[in-house]
Amino acid sequence: MEVKIFQGFDAFQEVFAAESESDVSEAVQSILKAVRKRGDDAVREYTERFDGVVLEQFRVEESVMQQALEGLDPELREVLEEAAQNIRDFHVRQRRQSELEFHPDGTVLGWKVTAVDSAGVYIPGGRAVYPSSLLMNVIPAQVAGVPRIAMVSPPGRDSGTPHPLVMASAALCGVNELYALGGAQSVGALAYGTESIPKVVKITGPGNAYVAEAKRQVYGLVGIDSFAGPSEILIVCDQADVSVEYLVRDLLSQAEHDPEAGAILVTTHAAQAEAVAARLKELVPTLPRREIIEASFASRSALIVVQDLDEAFDALNELAPEHLEVLTQNPMEDLARIRNAGAIFLGPYTPEPVGDYFAGPNHTLPTSGCAKFSSPLGVEDFIKTSSVLQYSPERLTRQGPAIIRFAEEEQLFAHAEAIRVRLKS
Repeated sequence: MEVKIFQGFDAFQEVFAAESESDVSEAVQSILKAVRKRGDDAVREYTERFDGVVLEQFRVEESVMQQALEGLDPELREVLEEAAQNIRDFHVRQRRQSELEFHPDGTVLGWKVTAVDSAGVYIPGGRAVYPSSLLMNVIPAQVAGVPRIAMVSPPGRDSGTPHPLVMASAALCGVNELYALGGAQSVGALAYGTESIPKVVKITGPGNAYVAEAKRQVYGLVGIDSFAGPSEILIVCDQADVSVEYLVRDLLSQAEHDPEAGAILVTTHAAQAEAVAARLKELVPTLPRREIIEASFASRSALIVVQDLDEAFDALNELAPEHLEVLTQNPMEDLARIRNAGAIFLGPYTPEPVGDYFAGPNHTLPTSGCAKFSSPLGVEDFIKTSSVLQYSPERLTRQGPAIIRFAEEEQLFAHAEAIRVRLKS
């Protein structure tokens, strides 16, 4: 197995600057067009073609979901319940309230917060099953007050239903609308609506390249959470005595996600990079997801040796990683130096999986450098605000001439007259 070690961030950038992605745009466009035109029939055909399942109906019965929940191992159910409570407690802190400011002259200015009317949540069912993603997407929507949450997840070839753990987690969260659908066709069904699947106004949740491209193409007709790329982690370390096993296992925690996943160590110690590389070469051949990890290290994963922490923080702020672990001498102090990261994990006892599963902050994060301008999924993604304005006669009289001048300067004379006619009266 090859593990790339770069001397400095510039050397790393030269190699990875020209990443290429397979173009799935045309295929997705064709699928979406068919779903929009032929509804259930197209969805059924694509489900048979891609999933090998012929479905008479897409919706999963609530009784089947409840059976999956009741069939869970009791210890696993307790784990899911505690994780769900942690996630709910954290997201409750994000709730915003409507606010109106009442002025002495009778003017009212403010905003009204309203949850979106409906949300569709995509839960993958390919290389791995992700009940954690279900909790991370459904719970913020529930906290926001979304009245209808519809979930889609690919059907199993033998069962014709989503994975039992997905169904059980849905029942655990109280979601009663689950469809055995995956791929771009399910995104099209949620966006356009079909005979049996009512459309939604917002679509969230991770997926493969086809799902991500489908979300990109329907954006504007519906809202989406983000344009998601492969998962990634960056670890910055300036301590020679940090356990090599910590570093290796944390890198692997993302590399095992996807062949295109990125796992990057930025260290100030060349010997540390060499030790990590040696341990990876020794360990990876023994792991159950060996092929995925090897592909990750062949494509987007690497070890970077930098001169000092200044170069390290310049590198991480440029890369804007989805997950950032800070294993420095003073991680809390170094927090101020971080401008671009999806989630920041401070210190040696906060490995990335605590955020993936249990701590409470959302694990649906901006990828591919989007942390420069995007935030983790949260309650804000499921609400919208409307401005509220009520002018008093006194304020309109006082400010009207300025508004008229502003409008006429833009040559929008009807705007000006809408004010002037009121001032005359």
